[in-house]
Amino acid sequence: MAGIWLDVLDEIARTCTAHGRGDLLQTVRQKRAQLLDPTLRVLVIGEPNQGKSQLINAIINAPACPVGDGRTTVLPTVVRHAEAPTAAVAQAPPPAPGHPTGTADAVAVERTPVALNQVAAGVAGLVGRRPGGGPAYVEIGLPRALLGAGLVLVDTPGTDEVTGIGAAAPVAVPARADTVLLVSDSTRELSVAELNMLLHITRSHPNVVVVQSKTDLVADWRTVAERNRQHLAEAGVPATLIPVSAALRLRAAAADDRGLNAESGFPALIARLQRDLAGKADHLARAAVQTVARTVVEQLAAPLRAELATQEAEEQSGPISRLHAAQREVDELRRCSTRWQNTLTDEITDLLADLEYDLRDRTRQILRAVDEAFDTADPLVAWDTFQDWLERSLVEAAEANHEWLIQRCDWIARRVAANFDRYGYDVLPPWSMTMPDDIGERLPELQRPTIDRFTTGQKLFTGMKGSYGGMLMFGLATTLAGMPMINPVSVGIGALFGGKSIRDESKQLLRRRQATVKTAIQRHVDDFFVRIIRDCRDAARQVQRMLRDHFTGLTEELQEAIVQSFRSAKQEADTDASLREQRQREIRLKMTRLAAVYEQAQQLTGARSAPLLLEPQG
Repeated sequence: MAGIWLDVLDEIARTCTAHGRGDLLQTVRQKRAQLLDPTLRVLVIGEPNQGKSQLINAIINAPACPVGDGRTTVLPTVVRHAEAPTAAVAQAPPPAPGHPTGTADAVAVERTPVALNQVAAGVAGLVGRRPGGGPAYVEIGLPRALLGAGLVLVDTPGTDEVTGIGAAAPVAVPARADTVLLVSDSTRELSVAELNMLLHITRSHPNVVVVQSKTDLVADWRTVAERNRQHLAEAGVPATLIPVSAALRLRAAAADDRGLNAESGFPALIARLQRDLAGKADHLARAAVQTVARTVVEQLAAPLRAELATQEAEEQSGPISRLHAAQREVDELRRCSTRWQNTLTDEITDLLADLEYDLRDRTRQILRAVDEAFDTADPLVAWDTFQDWLERSLVEAAEANHEWLIQRCDWIARRVAANFDRYGYDVLPPWSMTMPDDIGERLPELQRPTIDRFTTGQKLFTGMKGSYGGMLMFGLATTLAGMPMINPVSVGIGALFGGKSIRDESKQLLRRRQATVKTAIQRHVDDFFVRIIRDCRDAARQVQRMLRDHFTGLTEELQEAIVQSFRSAKQEADTDASLREQRQREIRLKMTRLAAVYEQAQQLTGARSAPLLLEPQG
């Protein structure tokens, strides 16, 4: 009968070994030994003063556990079969460092015999315990048929919480129980703490019974029992509820009253225990293996699920993310290269236009000053002074224009370098543009224009022409008056006309000289503008080529470094993806094997159970 579930349990043990979980393997081995043990270990638990000890006494019809002596129960009590009544305090040696406590019957224990009248003191922990020893419990042997059939009852100290159910009782007795009886009296409904305790127990114990004690004290105990069943159903606790009265059971035993015994409810409880004892090697063992499979598979699958989730998280922050970051760096460098080239081209184009406009404006101001000066000045008199001023003004204009060129080129270099700020270091080119020392020598030489002079002979000739015409005109007029043509009046008027002719010719010559000078200066300034603009354009183009070569080299260096980083990241990502994929296959294979083990265990009873969640949750 034990062959099927034992094979499944051994497969679970091999799975624990394959996963390197020695702690789970030890638990499975203990469960194997427990299930092969023909005795039925019944663990009686519950909150204080619920009638646990009296329940055990009523089951075996003997005062095995102390009741109502006013002492606090400290040690658990194990009641088993013996040919004669015996009592002893069993204590394990102190646990070794790193080993769990509560494995008293897994190691050699030391038993100290205790008189039967000292059992209460032993349960209270007052006699039989060795200071500094390990877990202890009181062991009582009684010659009872029910115990002789293989029933072992364990009375535990009252507790508000169950800690270690499935591993060890709170004090000493191992709680590897085949059946768990939770005792709750009929004076109240099941408390929240008791329901939580049941939920905790049923995760590791498939066979749980709720015993509702002290029905003799409550008239409407049936109503309480019905409500308790509703609470169990609503909480999802798969436990049977059996109402009993230990007082009626003991009174019926003393009076041999079968009707009173049936009223006590104990026949149903004892029948349940006998059924569990008879079915331990088959039904109970199958259910226990199912529970062990669930517990083991959950604990083995948990780190695998966590590892899968971790790998998914690392995929976003590991080599794949670094590969994506390197790809973004390559794309950003490509965009940066386009930006700085466009910036350099646009700024140089604007610079050339601004330089031409600036120099044109400065030369226009100079030409306006020339026009204003030679509207009144005579080039014959003011040329030398004016020439010095003009040369000085043109040099100042050229220097101011060149200074602006230097400032704008420096600003352009910084503007282009700003596109590389994200790379975190200074990328300005190691250059400095200064004002040339020979800028005055580069200017075209101002040639003195050819200026007509008003010589003495020209003045005499001009005066004679003017005076002759005046004298002739007025001489003819005076002849009408009977005067000769040449007379003092005509001579005087001729002299006046001659002087006026000289003055008019002198003014015309001055205006021609001024116009000639203005035209010559206009040509000179135009030559100056063309030459300076050409020099500025050449300087700006040289700066453009220098900046282009510098930032092109810088871009190539960055591209080489980023591409190398991209290649390394890709290689690392490929390697990591391969390793991750291989590990994920291994994990999923283990998950599949765990699911197969779990499914095999669930088929022991043929009942459909809740599926295990083996895949990681997103």
